Amino acid sequence: MSATAETKALTPPDIASRKDKTPLVCLTAYTTPMARLVDAHCDIALVGDSVGMVLHGLPSTLGVTLDMMILHGRAVRRGLERALMVVDMPFGSYEESPEQAFRSAARVMTETGCAAVKLEGGESMAATIRFLAARGIPVMAHVGLTPQAVNTFGGYRVQGRGDDAERIRRDAAAVAEAGAFAVVLEKVPEGLAQRITAEIAIPTIGIGASATCDGQILVVDDMVGMFTSFRPKFVKRYAELGEQAEAAIAAYARDVRERRFPGAEHVFGDAPKGIKGGQAA
Repeated sequence: MSATAETKALTPPDIASRKDKTPLVCLTAYTTPMARLVDAHCDIALVGDSVGMVLHGLPSTLGVTLDMMILHGRAVRRGLERALMVVDMPFGSYEESPEQAFRSAARVMTETGCAAVKLEGGESMAATIRFLAARGIPVMAHVGLTPQAVNTFGGYRVQGRGDDAERIRRDAAAVAEAGAFAVVLEKVPEGLAQRITAEIAIPTIGIGASATCDGQILVVDDMVGMFTSFRPKFVKRYAELGEQAEAAIAAYARDVRERRFPGAEHVFGDAPKGIKGGQAA
Protein backbone atom coordinates (compact mmCIF):
# COMPACT_ATOMS: atom_id res chain seq x y z
CA MET A 1 0.00 0.00 0.00
CA SER A 2 1.25 3.45 -0.87
CA ALA A 3 2.42 5.55 2.04
CA THR A 4 0.79 8.56 0.41
CA ALA A 5 -2.94 8.86 1.04
CA GLU A 6 -5.06 9.16 -2.08
CA THR A 7 -6.35 12.68 -2.66
CA LYS A 8 -10.11 12.89 -2.25
CA ALA A 9 -11.82 15.12 -4.77
CA LEU A 10 -14.42 17.54 -3.48
CA THR A 11 -18.04 16.88 -4.44
CA PRO A 12 -21.09 19.12 -4.88
CA PRO A 13 -22.42 18.05 -1.44
CA ASP A 14 -19.04 19.03 0.06
CA ILE A 15 -19.42 22.48 -1.47
CA ALA A 16 -23.05 22.79 -0.33
CA SER A 17 -21.99 21.93 3.22
CA ARG A 18 -19.64 24.93 3.33
CA LYS A 19 -22.49 27.40 3.83
CA ASP A 20 -21.52 29.94 6.53
CA LYS A 21 -18.11 28.28 6.99
CA THR A 22 -14.60 28.94 5.68
CA PRO A 23 -15.04 30.83 2.38
CA LEU A 24 -14.81 28.79 -0.79
CA VAL A 25 -11.90 29.64 -3.08
CA CYS A 26 -12.75 29.41 -6.78
CA LEU A 27 -10.91 30.27 -9.99
CA THR A 28 -11.35 29.53 -13.66
CA ALA A 29 -9.02 27.18 -15.53
CA TYR A 30 -8.88 26.29 -19.22
CA THR A 31 -5.64 24.30 -19.58
CA THR A 32 -3.89 21.41 -17.85
CA PRO A 33 -0.96 23.48 -16.49
CA MET A 34 -3.26 26.12 -15.03
CA ALA A 35 -5.56 23.45 -13.60
CA ARG A 36 -2.60 21.99 -11.68
CA LEU A 37 -1.81 25.39 -10.18
CA VAL A 38 -5.45 26.04 -9.27
CA ASP A 39 -5.93 22.56 -7.82
CA ALA A 40 -3.26 23.13 -5.17
CA HIS A 41 -5.14 26.06 -3.61
CA CYS A 42 -8.78 26.15 -4.72
CA ASP A 43 -12.00 24.36 -3.86
CA ILE A 44 -13.64 24.83 -7.27
CA ALA A 45 -12.06 24.96 -10.74
CA LEU A 46 -14.53 26.43 -13.19
CA VAL A 47 -14.04 25.79 -16.88
CA GLY A 48 -15.75 29.07 -17.71
CA ASP A 49 -17.15 30.17 -21.03
CA SER A 50 -14.94 33.22 -20.45
CA VAL A 51 -12.42 31.05 -22.30
CA GLY A 52 -13.91 32.49 -25.48
CA MET A 53 -12.71 35.97 -24.60
CA VAL A 54 -9.57 35.06 -22.66
CA LEU A 55 -8.03 32.44 -24.97
CA HIS A 56 -9.93 32.68 -28.26
CA GLY A 57 -10.18 36.46 -28.66
CA LEU A 58 -13.96 36.56 -28.96
CA PRO A 59 -15.74 39.85 -28.13
CA SER A 60 -18.12 38.09 -25.70
CA THR A 61 -18.98 34.61 -24.45
CA LEU A 62 -21.77 34.19 -27.00
CA GLY A 63 -19.57 32.55 -29.63
CA VAL A 64 -18.45 29.72 -27.35
CA THR A 65 -19.63 26.27 -28.39
CA LEU A 66 -20.27 23.02 -26.57
CA ASP A 67 -17.31 21.46 -28.39
CA MET A 68 -15.02 24.24 -27.13
CA MET A 69 -16.15 23.70 -23.55
CA ILE A 70 -15.60 19.96 -23.84
CA LEU A 71 -12.12 20.43 -25.33
CA HIS A 72 -11.02 22.71 -22.49
CA GLY A 73 -12.86 20.58 -19.93
CA ARG A 74 -10.83 17.53 -20.91
CA ALA A 75 -7.62 19.51 -20.55
CA VAL A 76 -8.57 20.79 -17.09
CA ARG A 77 -9.65 17.34 -15.92
CA ARG A 78 -6.10 16.05 -16.51
CA GLY A 79 -4.73 18.65 -14.10
CA LEU A 80 -7.10 18.21 -11.15
CA GLU A 81 -7.01 15.92 -8.15
CA ARG A 82 -8.84 17.74 -5.36
CA ALA A 83 -10.82 20.72 -6.65
CA LEU A 84 -14.42 20.29 -7.78
CA MET A 85 -14.53 20.68 -11.55
CA VAL A 86 -17.50 22.64 -12.90
CA VAL A 87 -18.05 23.33 -16.60
CA ASP A 88 -20.06 26.25 -17.97
CA MET A 89 -22.95 25.45 -20.27
CA PRO A 90 -22.48 27.77 -23.28
CA PHE A 91 -25.14 29.99 -24.78
CA GLY A 92 -27.71 28.08 -26.81
CA SER A 93 -26.97 24.69 -25.26
CA TYR A 94 -29.62 24.68 -22.51
CA GLU A 95 -32.16 27.53 -22.79
CA GLU A 96 -34.58 25.87 -25.21
CA SER A 97 -35.92 23.24 -22.81
CA PRO A 98 -34.98 21.08 -19.82
CA GLU A 99 -34.58 18.18 -22.22
CA GLN A 100 -32.08 20.09 -24.35
CA ALA A 101 -30.22 21.08 -21.19
CA PHE A 102 -30.06 17.47 -20.05
CA ARG A 103 -28.67 16.25 -23.37
CA SER A 104 -26.02 18.96 -23.40
CA ALA A 105 -25.08 18.55 -19.74
CA ALA A 106 -24.94 14.77 -19.99
CA ARG A 107 -22.57 15.07 -22.92
CA VAL A 108 -20.37 17.54 -21.04
CA MET A 109 -20.17 15.33 -17.95
CA THR A 110 -19.58 12.15 -19.94
CA GLU A 111 -16.89 13.60 -22.19
CA THR A 112 -15.00 15.73 -19.65
CA GLY A 113 -15.40 13.87 -16.37
CA CYS A 114 -16.60 17.02 -14.60
CA ALA A 115 -18.67 16.75 -11.43
CA ALA A 116 -21.14 19.56 -12.16
CA VAL A 117 -22.25 22.13 -14.70
CA LYS A 118 -23.02 25.84 -14.36
CA LEU A 119 -25.79 27.67 -16.15
CA GLU A 120 -26.98 31.24 -16.14
CA GLY A 121 -30.45 32.44 -15.16
CA GLY A 122 -32.74 32.63 -12.16
CA GLU A 123 -36.49 32.11 -12.11
CA SER A 124 -36.53 31.36 -15.83
CA MET A 125 -34.09 28.48 -15.34
CA ALA A 126 -35.55 27.03 -12.12
CA ALA A 127 -37.52 24.31 -13.92
CA THR A 128 -34.40 23.31 -15.87
CA ILE A 129 -32.26 23.17 -12.73
CA ARG A 130 -34.90 21.02 -11.03
CA PHE A 131 -35.04 18.71 -14.08
CA LEU A 132 -31.27 18.28 -14.16
CA ALA A 133 -30.84 17.80 -10.42
CA ALA A 134 -33.53 15.13 -10.39
CA ARG A 135 -31.58 13.25 -13.07
CA GLY A 136 -28.19 13.22 -11.39
CA ILE A 137 -26.65 16.39 -12.81
CA PRO A 138 -25.46 18.79 -10.09
CA VAL A 139 -25.98 22.43 -11.05
CA MET A 140 -24.22 25.59 -9.96
CA ALA A 141 -26.48 28.55 -10.76
CA HIS A 142 -25.47 32.07 -11.81
CA VAL A 143 -27.58 35.20 -11.25
CA GLY A 144 -27.08 38.95 -11.31
CA LEU A 145 -25.00 39.98 -14.30
CA THR A 146 -25.21 36.96 -16.57
CA PRO A 147 -22.74 37.58 -19.43
CA GLN A 148 -24.67 35.46 -21.93
CA ALA A 149 -27.48 38.05 -21.65
CA VAL A 150 -25.15 40.98 -22.32
CA ASN A 151 -27.22 42.13 -25.28
CA THR A 152 -30.40 42.16 -23.21
CA PHE A 153 -28.70 44.15 -20.44
CA GLY A 154 -27.11 46.58 -22.88
CA GLY A 155 -23.60 45.87 -21.61
CA TYR A 156 -21.81 44.58 -18.54
CA ARG A 157 -23.74 46.73 -16.08
CA VAL A 158 -24.31 46.29 -12.35
CA GLN A 159 -27.59 44.44 -11.76
CA GLY A 160 -29.96 44.72 -8.82
CA ARG A 161 -29.82 48.39 -7.98
CA GLY A 162 -32.93 50.08 -6.59
CA ASP A 163 -36.21 48.39 -7.44
CA ASP A 164 -34.33 45.77 -9.50
CA ALA A 165 -32.96 44.23 -6.30
CA GLU A 166 -36.14 42.23 -5.80
CA ARG A 167 -35.66 40.52 -9.16
CA ILE A 168 -32.20 39.29 -8.19
CA ARG A 169 -33.48 38.12 -4.79
CA ARG A 170 -36.23 36.12 -6.48
CA ASP A 171 -33.74 34.64 -8.92
CA ALA A 172 -31.41 33.51 -6.12
CA ALA A 173 -34.25 32.05 -4.08
CA ALA A 174 -35.65 30.25 -7.12
CA VAL A 175 -32.41 28.48 -8.04
CA ALA A 176 -31.80 27.47 -4.43
CA GLU A 177 -35.30 26.03 -4.14
CA ALA A 178 -34.89 24.23 -7.47
CA GLY A 179 -31.88 22.26 -6.23
CA ALA A 180 -28.73 24.16 -7.23
CA PHE A 181 -25.88 23.35 -4.83
CA ALA A 182 -24.38 26.86 -5.06
CA VAL A 183 -25.02 30.13 -6.86
CA VAL A 184 -22.68 32.72 -8.36
CA LEU A 185 -23.67 36.33 -7.66
CA GLU A 186 -22.06 38.56 -10.28
CA LYS A 187 -21.80 42.34 -10.25
CA VAL A 188 -24.57 43.13 -7.77
CA PRO A 189 -24.55 45.79 -5.00
CA GLU A 190 -22.77 44.69 -1.85
CA GLY A 191 -25.82 45.11 0.38
CA LEU A 192 -27.92 42.95 -1.92
CA ALA A 193 -25.26 40.21 -1.95
CA GLN A 194 -25.16 40.29 1.84
CA ARG A 195 -28.93 39.98 2.04
CA ILE A 196 -29.13 37.09 -0.43
CA THR A 197 -26.30 35.26 1.35
CA ALA A 198 -28.22 35.52 4.62
CA GLU A 199 -31.53 34.46 3.06
CA ILE A 200 -30.75 31.36 1.00
CA ALA A 201 -29.57 27.97 2.22
CA ILE A 202 -26.92 27.31 -0.42
CA PRO A 203 -23.47 28.91 -0.69
CA THR A 204 -23.17 32.17 -2.59
CA ILE A 205 -20.01 32.70 -4.61
CA GLY A 206 -19.31 36.32 -5.31
CA ILE A 207 -17.68 38.05 -8.25
CA GLY A 208 -18.13 41.77 -7.85
CA ALA A 209 -20.51 41.17 -4.94
CA SER A 210 -19.41 41.08 -1.28
CA ALA A 211 -16.72 39.64 0.99
CA THR A 212 -19.57 38.23 3.09
CA CYS A 213 -20.47 35.75 0.34
CA ASP A 214 -19.70 32.11 1.09
CA GLY A 215 -16.92 32.14 -1.51
CA GLN A 216 -15.26 34.16 -4.23
CA ILE A 217 -14.41 33.51 -7.88
CA LEU A 218 -12.32 35.36 -10.45
CA VAL A 219 -11.17 34.67 -13.98
CA VAL A 220 -7.63 33.47 -13.36
CA ASP A 221 -6.16 35.35 -16.34
CA ASP A 222 -7.63 38.59 -14.92
CA MET A 223 -6.24 37.85 -11.48
CA VAL A 224 -2.68 37.16 -12.64
CA GLY A 225 -2.61 39.93 -15.24
CA MET A 226 -2.50 37.80 -18.38
CA PHE A 227 -5.74 39.17 -19.84
CA THR A 228 -5.24 42.89 -20.30
CA SER A 229 -7.85 43.96 -22.87
CA PHE A 230 -9.91 45.44 -20.04
CA ARG A 231 -10.00 45.22 -16.26
CA PRO A 232 -13.31 44.99 -14.38
CA LYS A 233 -13.52 46.99 -11.14
CA PHE A 234 -14.02 43.79 -9.14
CA VAL A 235 -10.69 42.29 -10.22
CA LYS A 236 -7.69 42.48 -7.90
CA ARG A 237 -4.43 41.89 -9.76
CA TYR A 238 -2.20 39.61 -7.71
CA ALA A 239 0.48 39.56 -10.42
CA GLU A 240 1.31 41.22 -13.73
CA LEU A 241 2.32 38.18 -15.75
CA GLY A 242 1.26 39.80 -19.01
CA GLU A 243 3.82 42.57 -18.58
CA GLN A 244 6.48 40.08 -17.53
CA ALA A 245 5.76 37.84 -20.51
CA GLU A 246 5.93 40.79 -22.92
CA ALA A 247 9.26 41.87 -21.44
CA ALA A 248 10.61 38.33 -21.77
CA ILE A 249 9.50 38.10 -25.42
CA ALA A 250 11.10 41.46 -26.18
CA ALA A 251 14.37 40.33 -24.56
CA TYR A 252 14.31 37.10 -26.57
CA ALA A 253 13.73 39.02 -29.80
CA ARG A 254 16.71 41.31 -29.07
CA ASP A 255 18.97 38.34 -28.31
CA VAL A 256 18.02 36.59 -31.53
CA ARG A 257 18.52 39.67 -33.71
CA GLU A 258 21.87 40.43 -32.06
CA ARG A 259 22.94 36.75 -32.26
CA ARG A 260 23.28 36.42 -28.48
CA PHE A 261 20.89 33.48 -28.49
CA PRO A 262 21.49 30.60 -28.69
CA GLY A 263 24.67 30.71 -26.63
CA ALA A 264 27.30 28.00 -26.26
CA GLU A 265 25.31 26.42 -23.43
CA HIS A 266 22.27 25.97 -25.68
CA VAL A 267 23.87 24.17 -28.63
CA PHE A 268 25.44 20.74 -29.18
CA GLY A 269 28.97 19.94 -30.28
CA ASP A 270 30.17 17.16 -32.55
CA ALA A 271 30.27 13.63 -31.09
CA PRO A 272 33.54 12.91 -29.22
CA LYS A 273 36.08 10.70 -30.96
CA GLY A 274 34.99 7.08 -30.87
CA ILE A 275 31.33 8.02 -30.48
CA LYS A 276 28.94 7.63 -33.38
CA GLY A 277 25.50 9.22 -33.38
CA GLY A 278 25.70 9.92 -29.65
CA GLN A 279 26.21 6.23 -28.79
CA ALA A 280 29.42 4.29 -28.09
CA ALA A 281 30.86 2.80 -31.31
